[in-house]
Order: sequence, then C-alpha cells, then structure tokens
Amino acid sequence: MLEILWLCLVAFMIAGYVILDGFDLGAGAIHLFVARTAEERKLLIRSIGPFWDGNEVWLLAGGGTLFFAFPGLYASSFSGFYLPLMIVLWLLILRAVSIEFRNHVNSAVWIPVWDAGFAVSSLLLAVFFGAALGNVIRGVPLSASGDFFLPLWTNLMPGREPGVLDWYTALTGVAALAALAEHGALWAAYKTGGGLEARSRAAARSLWWLLLLLTLAITAASFWIQPQILRNFQNYPWGIIFPAIALVGLAGMRGARNELRGFLASCAYLAGMLTSAAFGIFPYVLPSNLDPAQGLTIYNTAPGRNGLRIGLAWWIPGMALALLYSATVYRKFSGKIGAASA
Repeated sequence: MLEILWLCLVAFMIAGYVILDGFDLGAGAIHLFVARTAEERKLLIRSIGPFWDGNEVWLLAGGGTLFFAFPGLYASSFSGFYLPLMIVLWLLILRAVSIEFRNHVNSAVWIPVWDAGFAVSSLLLAVFFGAALGNVIRGVPLSASGDFFLPLWTNLMPGREPGVLDWYTALTGVAALAALAEHGALWAAYKTGGGLEARSRAAARSLWWLLLLLTLAITAASFWIQPQILRNFQNYPWGIIFPAIALVGLAGMRGARNELRGFLASCAYLAGMLTSAAFGIFPYVLPSNLDPAQGLTIYNTAPGRNGLRIGLAWWIPGMALALLYSATVYRKFSGKIGAASA
C-alpha cells in the first residue's frame, strides 16, 4: 500500500512540474511567433519572471522524491538515459542563462541572441520531456539485472533495439510540444494585453486543433504499443476518470469564456494525460520491451517499508512549505502584466 501511495505522490509532483513549468516552457516556445517587437518579447518574459525559477524547484523535488521512493528506478533510468539527460541539463542551463542575461546589455545583437536561445531551449525541452514519457510508456530493453542503455536513435522503430527517438517517442515529443505551446499561449493571453494577448489567443485557437489530432494519435498508438494499458483499463474500469479529466480539459480549452478558465482547463488536460499514462502502465514504472517480467515496478524498485514511512514524515512538511510558497507567489503576482511593469 505504501508503494502505491508513493507512486501517487511521485505522479502528483511530476504533474505539478509539467503544469507549472509547462506554461513558461510553452511561452518560450511561442514567444518569437506571438511577440512582434522587442518590448512585447520583454513583456512576455516578464509574465513568467516571478514564477519560472520557482517552478523548476518542482523538477528537483520530483527527482529527489523519485530517488528515495523508488531508488531502483532512479539508478536504472539515470544510467540508461545518460545522454538525453545531459542534453536536458544543458538545455535547462541555456534557458536560464537566456532569461537572466537578456537585459544585461542593450544591443541589437545581444538581445536577439538570447531571445533565440530562450525559444530554442524551451522548444527542445518540451520535445525531450515528451519523448522521455514516450520511452517510459513504450518500455526499454531492460536486462535481468535492470540495466539498459539507449542510443539517441537506431532505425526509428520501437522494436527490441530501440533508440531514445523512434516514431512513437517522436510522436509523443511533438504532442508534448503542442500541449505546452497551447498551455503557454493560454498563459500569455491571461497575463498580457493588447496585440500580444490577441495573437496569443489566436495561437491557442490554432494549436488546439493540432493538439486534438495529436491526442487522438498518441492515444491510439499507446494502446497499440503498450498492451498493459488496455489490460489495466479492462481490470480497473474506474481508471476511465483520468482520460475523462483530459477530455474535459481539452474541451474546456476550446469553450472557455475567459483566458483564466482556458488556462485552468489546460492544467486539467495535462494532469489527465499524465495520470492516464501512470495508470496505464501500473504497476510498472519502467516496462521492459524484451520481457514483461524484467520490467521495473513500484514493488521491485522501492526500499523497505520503514524507509518509505520515514520519507513520508519528511515529505509532508517539505511539500507543505513548497505549496505555501507557490500559492503566495501566484497570488501576489496574479492578474495581467502591464507595459509599465516591463
């Protein structure tokens, strides 16, 4: 039972990270398209300014939680995914540096270079995070000892010797980019005004149709590529609540009467999709595409019960402080960002 509880907590933290850091990743991915002038780009960055570094704390906290809740998964995945993890690390560094350095020199060359760095790193991070989720759903070639290594790509086919990128993980990567770009566009429409708000809203309307098609595509592909998903929905029909949340969120993004409701609907969509993925591969946390018996589960990767109980005693006050901080920041900086504040 403790293992299931910790799976829920890890899923909560990953969903929290994707929802919170997802809007500023999405804003970065679209900001060269919706912001026409240097002042508008500055305004868009200001809309995420008080939040983006705090949002990334959820990534660190999620990694730490994964470490003591499922250390076997942490050890196996961080060694097997070494190359893409290094790429993600460098992209996170480039993105942070781009935000912080942008306004240090008022130059016609300096500012566009960092704007491009912010856009490219945000876009690629969305793709890599989506591809990572695709790898977890598809499974990796785990040995009997729980080891594996994946090259960046092989023949782009999800067979017995796949790469990090194949047609399925590329599809999930593109879908993640579309979802986070939609999320970021709705955030920009909520936080800004004038022409930037109008273009962000138009981008969100256009991206919605792409997101709808990609959602249908990755759903069908996931059921085909990972049989465990269908078994879980057949054995536990109540799990339909998770994709239902995603569908309600998807419909809400289209039918929302104001920007805030649209953004909250996007949050529901992301939460529903991520929890659907976690439910679909349960009890696996990293399936094997060679032999299901060699897959990593919440039971064979968790520490002893005593360690899980002690971890829970520390996790509760720690997350209470993190939630209090996030609530305070979002309340303090709620509403639209005016041009004067840029």
